[in-house]
Amino acid sequence: MRHGQVENPGGVLYGRLPGFGLSDLGRQMADRMAEHWRDVPLTHLRCSPLQRAQETLAPTARLHPHLEITTDDRVIEADNRFEGKVFGGSNKALRDPRMFWHMRNPLLPSWGEPYKEVADRMHAAIRDAAVAAGPGGQALVVSHQLPIWIARSAAEGRPLAHDPRRRRCTLCSVTSFTVRDGVITAVDYAEPVADLLPAVRGRRFKVGT
Repeated sequence: MRHGQVENPGGVLYGRLPGFGLSDLGRQMADRMAEHWRDVPLTHLRCSPLQRAQETLAPTARLHPHLEITTDDRVIEADNRFEGKVFGGSNKALRDPRMFWHMRNPLLPSWGEPYKEVADRMHAAIRDAAVAAGPGGQALVVSHQLPIWIARSAAEGRPLAHDPRRRRCTLCSVTSFTVRDGVITAVDYAEPVADLLPAVRGRRFKVGT
């Protein structure tokens, strides 16, 4: 599950920065997702260490008090050299000459953690979550848009380099991975809080980390 909307009035690319928790809408999303998971027989909970992910999982965790939360650094947001910068409508950060070197290879990408490394750590965490869930069990892992999308792309055999605007991973969406004998065999996708997603210029909000 991706986390809910973040309180970020300044439009900062927050990445792994501390202090970015959920907005009022984000908390509403998290509460709605708790209802979504209420009757699901979850057997394992795993979460990114970042505040927005922990806050998104909290309402669901309260409904499953018998399950401990495993905090896993492998499902954290991807490292990014643009972290802390504000892009704005004109993409100001991309026009900063000091950042040009970091944009030399978008296929890697050169501005942050290589996509292949993101895929490897996410798949390792997913496999470990499946083991922890037990035979026939279901693990809930809360992570971030880019890592989830890269994990899905790798599982489906698609190129990892992509246009961020085309990621199908909205706020509090659920990307499900079926794991059999340590191998991801199927991927599914759902948007349980689609009605809460803010609209931007006539389309659903998908930007963010």
